[in-house]
Amino acid sequence: MAAPNLPAGTVLNAPSVELPAFATRHANLASADFGATVVSCSDEWFAAANRMLQASEPVFVVGKFDDHGKWMDGWETRRKRHAGHDHAVVRLGLPGVIKGVDIDTSHFTGNFPPAASLQACYCSTEPDQSTVWTELVPATSLAGNSHHFIELDDGRAWTHCRLNIYPDGGVARLRIYGQTVCDWKALDANALHEVSALAAGGRIVGYNDAHFGVPFRLIMPGRGVNMGDGWETRRRRDPGHDWCIVELGHAAIVEKIEVDTAHFKGNYPDRISLQAAHVSGGTDQSVITQAMFWPVLLGEQKTEADKQHFYTTEHIQPLGPVTHVKLNMIPDGGISRLRIWGRLAQ
Repeated sequence: MAAPNLPAGTVLNAPSVELPAFATRHANLASADFGATVVSCSDEWFAAANRMLQASEPVFVVGKFDDHGKWMDGWETRRKRHAGHDHAVVRLGLPGVIKGVDIDTSHFTGNFPPAASLQACYCSTEPDQSTVWTELVPATSLAGNSHHFIELDDGRAWTHCRLNIYPDGGVARLRIYGQTVCDWKALDANALHEVSALAAGGRIVGYNDAHFGVPFRLIMPGRGVNMGDGWETRRRRDPGHDWCIVELGHAAIVEKIEVDTAHFKGNYPDRISLQAAHVSGGTDQSVITQAMFWPVLLGEQKTEADKQHFYTTEHIQPLGPVTHVKLNMIPDGGISRLRIWGRLAQ
């Protein structure tokens, strides 16, 4: 991106974009936040390939150069002077079923690749020359300084992806949205499991608002690192409350709940409650509709700023096995993490 009239050091942000449903309901499995990393690439002369896995939005810094030329916030290869194309192999932070991808060329204008494709494999170790790759996204035309959202319908789980760019150029971010998979048969059914966790196959089904923070961060590992690492809604100016529905990775009998308001101090909810149900069949939209009538799992509880709130069986209603929970945030505000522990239903 050229910016000749701006002073050196000026930082330009990528324009905001409306995300498709798969990008709001599923986590980016190729995010460095989850431990995703580039295990090999054909070239990274101008910019390291791992840079395209950063969770932050790409920026353009006017007049910033390094030993390889203009600094770019993404992966950029040298100009190819022979036949062939460049590629980068990414180990996903969590194995999962890929629901969609975003090949983001933000700030790459005269140096973006004209086309790209995506392949995947499932490997217990790192891929090698004998690895068989499956094409998920055939060669697709790209534009400069643009998002390229591609929805997928493939139920198989993958551990690695290979991004091919034709013939060379730069990609600001590669985002691979999907649902993680968990081998529940290998786990003790009698133990207490965090069945809502992203790593356990938990996912966001729907929500009414996410103005300041996307809900999938509710089910990420660890505590939030700052106020942006959680789910936060806009200030409510009318009656009602905000809500978010989580599908558990496995049906379970809930015995413990944590609601963490870490870093939310002047904007934590006044109260929270949870509903739950055992759902079979239907669509996400039908689940959202039915959730209005689900029984109460946890009655209204006052919350405090920047605190982990724990609830056990003395607070939790005995509903039996459930597959979904609905977090009600009354009336609005922000929550960093929601954790549901339970014993696996047979």
